[in-house]
Amino acid sequence: MNLHSILSILVFSPLLGIIVLAIIPKAQEKAIKAVGFLATLPALLLSLAVYAHFLAGKNLSDFSVSVPWIQFRGINVQEPIFSVYYELGINGFQLLMVVLTSVISTLAAIGACKFIKKEWKGYFMLFLLLVTGMLGVFTAENLILFFIFFEVTLIPTFFLIGKWGYFEKEKAAYSFLIYNGLGSAVLLIVIMVLFAKTGTTNIEMLKQMVADPQLFKGGFKLGLFIALLVAFGVKLPIFPLHSWMLRVHVQAPPSVVMIHSGILLKIGAYGLIRFGMGIFPQQFEKLATLIAILGVINLLYGAFLAFIQTDFKMVLAYSSISHMGIVLIGLAAMNEAGIQGAIFQAVSHGLISALLFFLVGVLYERTDTSLIENLGGLAKGMPLAAGFLLAGAMASLGLPGMSGFVSEFMAFLGLFKVQPWIAAVGTIGIIMTAAYLLRAVLGMTYGKAHREFDGVLDLRGVELVPVFVLMALIVLIGVYPSVLSSPLQATLETIMLGLGG
Repeated sequence: MNLHSILSILVFSPLLGIIVLAIIPKAQEKAIKAVGFLATLPALLLSLAVYAHFLAGKNLSDFSVSVPWIQFRGINVQEPIFSVYYELGINGFQLLMVVLTSVISTLAAIGACKFIKKEWKGYFMLFLLLVTGMLGVFTAENLILFFIFFEVTLIPTFFLIGKWGYFEKEKAAYSFLIYNGLGSAVLLIVIMVLFAKTGTTNIEMLKQMVADPQLFKGGFKLGLFIALLVAFGVKLPIFPLHSWMLRVHVQAPPSVVMIHSGILLKIGAYGLIRFGMGIFPQQFEKLATLIAILGVINLLYGAFLAFIQTDFKMVLAYSSISHMGIVLIGLAAMNEAGIQGAIFQAVSHGLISALLFFLVGVLYERTDTSLIENLGGLAKGMPLAAGFLLAGAMASLGLPGMSGFVSEFMAFLGLFKVQPWIAAVGTIGIIMTAAYLLRAVLGMTYGKAHREFDGVLDLRGVELVPVFVLMALIVLIGVYPSVLSSPLQATLETIMLGLGG
């Protein structure tokens, strides 16, 4: 197989599943579920093959592809005025996000077979379209292609929430669409301005051309960066652009929340690193203190509100806001430790949140509730689920030996080097994280039993696959962080070179 075609096959392979699903009668539930799951495997296997290619010491640029795609010509002009190329590529950071996406997508497909109770054909067709969009976002090498894939993720997510969610699903879906649509509009304006000024949307070329003071004045670049910060801040989300995310995490079906919390939120972090820090490094540095403060606000705001919630879904929703603050804290450090910690946090939180939301989905399916007080005594009735829930909480609060510890330690280490007072305030959020997670999880597992769990089945069969896989990856990163840091070395060197470090 030609290496240059690998990424295209990886990105678009889920579409083959959509074609197969289109010809399967909607009454054939088992066949639809089987195809929905199997269609995620090519991307998973290819992403692991690319990772193995890297481990063998070979260059990831072997997979890059660039061919002419769209050309704009003037009247009576032979040469194109503007050209847009179909460009896919992968570096160490992108590789980690692609592997994360493919792993969680496959596990979410398993979850969907358990949690989705109707219209499986429509669900899996939208699900596979969403997977294609996410894989495209993390492999696109120009802003136009990135934006197209970015928009592709919005449409299926809207319908997946609005059609298969819970009681206030329509409100959650429209809230998601409005906020993310406005963020997309701001992003599109930035892309069009850059395209008009430079004649290219290739990310590497933009890094060089934006640095030219003849093309872009300092104040103009600062305005573009602030617009990018807002656009990706909605996705992350940054306080106060977060309210839509709470509704989605509570109302969307568990398999969709696994994707949303595990991958879609990380597009915000990816955009800030790849485009904000990559294309506008000086402007990022100017606003680094502000970004650090926003990160601490996210961390504390999410932690304190998570502490007072009575619904475990809301605890996890506010926890996601809090943990995304750690990403901002790491990036604001503007040093290698901080940036590496931010990327680690993006990957780590993706795995931990997917695990916890899967477990919450299982509990809700069994008991028809996610209220903490109604799940008291869980350890006696569902010991396996309670054990993994406690292990997931330990990972989230940063227990040594798990992925959460590595990411939080490095992010705060980076910020303590440059902004010790802001970092010191942020550590209160770490303490609060332990408080709200232990309060919630211990209240559910060993708290006073308000219901009998007799006859309620523990984790079993295929449900154990996502739980074991996610838990194994969380522990692997915790005890052997080189699985993430090794691919990131070249990317970090490039970022630090752009920052002048």
